[in-house]
Amino acid sequence: MARRTKEEALETRNGILDAAERVFFDKGVSRTSLADIAQAAGVTRGAIYWHFANKGELFTAMFDRVLLPLDELKAASLDPEEADPLARLMEICTFCLRDTANDPRRRRVFDILFLKCEFVEEMGPVMARNQNSMRDALRSIEGGLRNAISKGQLPADLDTARATSMLHAFVGGALRDMLFLPGALDVEKHAGQMVKGIFDMLRLSPALRSAPL
Repeated sequence: MARRTKEEALETRNGILDAAERVFFDKGVSRTSLADIAQAAGVTRGAIYWHFANKGELFTAMFDRVLLPLDELKAASLDPEEADPLARLMEICTFCLRDTANDPRRRRVFDILFLKCEFVEEMGPVMARNQNSMRDALRSIEGGLRNAISKGQLPADLDTARATSMLHAFVGGALRDMLFLPGALDVEKHAGQMVKGIFDMLRLSPALRSAPL
């Protein structure tokens, strides 16, 4: 019985998150209330508060669901025992682009984050959390680049901080372009070559070399 109750609670939680995705996408985050989400999910507001303290926590849980598949690749890129950390980094970038193009849930959630979310008032804590997540992502990217350097896959004098900023900006910009102008580029077809091009730049561009001491 306890197991069934736990399964039912998880089912309710996922239903709330599914409903939040739909309503946030349709109305925007700032114009969506918990009552709107409860109605869409077919539950009471009390049921939402059982699982989430507020709209910001609900938004965060919704966003976290689409990031889980990246955890394994990120860990591999940082693993000193990983023989090909550069390939893992390239997989992360390609996955972000291609999977967003192909997965309706991922595309919907990124559309909400980039185009339909105002980080004001009650969403202030969410903005702070996303800033911390971005710092973590930048540290992970730089750690992966350094791991690739240690394996001789990137130049020893690569300016990893500059390269990290450019790589992160490339992925974020490509995602925004994809969402803002859907259909402008066949991401499924071109994602691999786009990622290869940015990593070729990391390998070959003199502008990304550390200044001599």
